[in-house]
Amino acid sequence: MFYSRLKLIVIPALAMMFFGMAIASVHAEDWSSLSKKKVTTLGLYMTAEQAGKYVADHADKTLFVDVRTAAELTYLGTPAVTDAHVPFEMMDATQWNDKKSVYKHNINPNFVADVTARLEKKGLTKTDTVFLMCRSGNRSAKGVNLLAAAGYSNVYNVVDGYEGDKSKTAPNKGKRTVNGWKNSGLPWTYSLDRDIMYLRK
Repeated sequence: MFYSRLKLIVIPALAMMFFGMAIASVHAEDWSSLSKKKVTTLGLYMTAEQAGKYVADHADKTLFVDVRTAAELTYLGTPAVTDAHVPFEMMDATQWNDKKSVYKHNINPNFVADVTARLEKKGLTKTDTVFLMCRSGNRSAKGVNLLAAAGYSNVYNVVDGYEGDKSKTAPNKGKRTVNGWKNSGLPWTYSLDRDIMYLRK
């Protein structure tokens, strides 16, 4: 009887201790060398691998948002844990960006409102954990800043994004093979769920 009661006390206590250690190790990581484009006003960061593990254990209390364009999700897939697709930018195929040699992108004017709608639909608040993920951590950083300005306090930038950073060495120099969701072997899918996709009305 004594040992049964002891188990009821010790096992939950150990679980909480290990959970605290895991969170502490994420927060203790040195992000000082992070690219300025990935830095956010909230200063909360995780790698794709860290985010994947966190969401797997706390799916009901987190909102995982893919902020890439609809075309990116269509042709490259999305993490299997994605709760919502809310693009940070919308591609305008009628205009061209000469400086970057790409189609022009415009910031989604409804970004904050649409993320908030998804948050509320899941029964969460602006103090709950939110993850934003783009291709490699730049657009998601900008999205974090917009949400922070709107009162969100616990939004993480997935710093290596879905495709990861570009390799600086041969034989894959210039290719996104370094890190990121797909390169980390995390679950993803080409099969998009209509209920999570961003449909303009």
